[in-house]
Amino acid sequence: MINRIPLQSKRTSFIILLFLIAFINPSCKTESGKPTDKPNILMITSEDNSAYFLGCYGNEMATTPNLDKLAAEGFMYTRAFANCPVCAPARNTILTGVYAASNGSEQMRSKYAKSEIVKTYPEYFREAGYYCTNNVKTDYNYAGDWNAIWDECSRTATYNNRQPGQPFFAVFSNFTTHESQIHKQIPTAELKHDPAKVEIAPYHPDLPEIRHDWAQYYDRNEQMDAEIGQILKELEESGEAENTIVIYYGDHGGVLARSKRYVYETGTRVPFIIRIPEKYQKLFPAKNPGEPVERIVSFVDLLPTFLSIIGVETPDHLQGNAFLGEQKTKNPEYAFMTRQRMDERFDMVRAVRDNKYRYIRNYMPFRITMQHLDYLFRASSAQAWEDAFKAGKTNQIQSLAFLEKPLEELYDTENDPWEINNLAENPEYAEVLERMRKAETEWMRETRDVGLIPEMDYQYFAGQGALYDYMRSEDCPFEELLEAAQQATIPDTDIEYFIRNLQNENRAIRYWGAVGLLIHRDKAASAVNALKVAVTDSSSAVATLAAETLFRMNYQDLAISSYERILADTITYSSLDRCFALNSVDAVNASSPFLKSQVEKVYFMKPDQQATMVENYDQRIAKTLLLKWDMLADETN
Repeated sequence: MINRIPLQSKRTSFIILLFLIAFINPSCKTESGKPTDKPNILMITSEDNSAYFLGCYGNEMATTPNLDKLAAEGFMYTRAFANCPVCAPARNTILTGVYAASNGSEQMRSKYAKSEIVKTYPEYFREAGYYCTNNVKTDYNYAGDWNAIWDECSRTATYNNRQPGQPFFAVFSNFTTHESQIHKQIPTAELKHDPAKVEIAPYHPDLPEIRHDWAQYYDRNEQMDAEIGQILKELEESGEAENTIVIYYGDHGGVLARSKRYVYETGTRVPFIIRIPEKYQKLFPAKNPGEPVERIVSFVDLLPTFLSIIGVETPDHLQGNAFLGEQKTKNPEYAFMTRQRMDERFDMVRAVRDNKYRYIRNYMPFRITMQHLDYLFRASSAQAWEDAFKAGKTNQIQSLAFLEKPLEELYDTENDPWEINNLAENPEYAEVLERMRKAETEWMRETRDVGLIPEMDYQYFAGQGALYDYMRSEDCPFEELLEAAQQATIPDTDIEYFIRNLQNENRAIRYWGAVGLLIHRDKAASAVNALKVAVTDSSSAVATLAAETLFRMNYQDLAISSYERILADTITYSSLDRCFALNSVDAVNASSPFLKSQVEKVYFMKPDQQATMVENYDQRIAKTLLLKWDMLADETN
């Protein structure tokens, strides 16, 4: 027979048990009754500013006293990187703990489906009992309700609305240093920083417009610092500072031309500071606050680190490394960065950074670095640089951004911080080059890099589903795709291999056949017949690059006919198809009366209200072409 304890006795025993637990382990709760093993987290982001513009990172001209103080009280990471050099893909990576290039969310901007496997960090925090607020930027670059993942998401969102004793995770985004803040120049007399005294990058020509934008951006960083100081002051006044881990970072580099959007140090190396209260000193990444931390960290590491801090097991699909807490990993050897389409301009670049070197692989070397992107060139400094190049007033280093890129780049970031001396062809660095090239290829394999498929064909392969899922499915010939891309972008050529790929039944492999022939066009005479067939390909990506290859091989009429066909057929081809074709038209300076009329039609076309995946960027590039051809008045720019 079971001896049953009376209900009243059970209650009495339970109360005694609680008392004993509290007595034996009084440190399990704070004075407010909140568990100490779940600290609050306050995360502050600033837009578009690299580590270079903070005083604590060694810039004596920078005036950032509040962030310098935060670094002195906390831990400043000296090798912190954004995995994408632009906001929406960078935030996608932060939010999911999966590279944007693996999510299929690397394009700037896009709203492709997110895999159900991939969850967002507010969902994990809320499941763990946290009150999660976002003030206010979302811009997460996937299809879905971005506000629904938060308890509060607005300009008035605050951690003060949580339940008594409830831990919070709060995000505040600062817009003051955003790229748009240099689009309109402040009068020189009103600047706090003297344009004549700024040190400009050696790849920038020494022009008044460039010096002015450098100085104005220093001013914006000073303003940003003061605004972040106010957020930190409010935390102190709330009485929660001793219970709150503060994280500050810039969401990527920028904003002066050749920083934001580009996978160099200036575009990806970010300020990253964490202040950890004394009661959580077991999380300290160094012995004492104020000590710099040299571990390589990047945005993909944030979500696993959050979970490690709050004691939630890290899911297997996460692609980063926890750098704090019980699940902290050993120091990674590399950080990885990617670039794909930026608004209306296409490019594909992959980069690897170790403690000293940066390796870059250009998968579209036939596109110049400084393509004329509408939003970027609203800055006077960017336009002045382009004008100086066209006028022949730039030196060799300053001209490189407007010339076709090499297949590979390698920089010694310690001795060449502005990354202007490419070591990729220097035999003394052959071992470093090969090591980092292998790391890049293996990373693409491990993450199932979606960049192996041209964006115009995303929906062809994945439909309305997630590219993340497709790349891991049996339908995806991943190894063939990876091999095709790698072979297309190496100096050694096998023209017959490219021709076979151009005729493959898989349109993504056909694309890489076209890429290989375009890169190695000087040796591709035997591919002319195959290219003449490919210009009618059902994939606009294949047809466009086949046309461009023929154009550069002096078969211009045939190439222009292909461009005209893609632009005229608005039933078969989307705004994205037209945008890709117009990029090619611009790159080779293709022109004909009918082609110009088709570009004009694109510009004046009613915006496609059904273009839910991307914006109507075809109209932006059409506008650039019409201005170039003097078919639009300057005041429309």
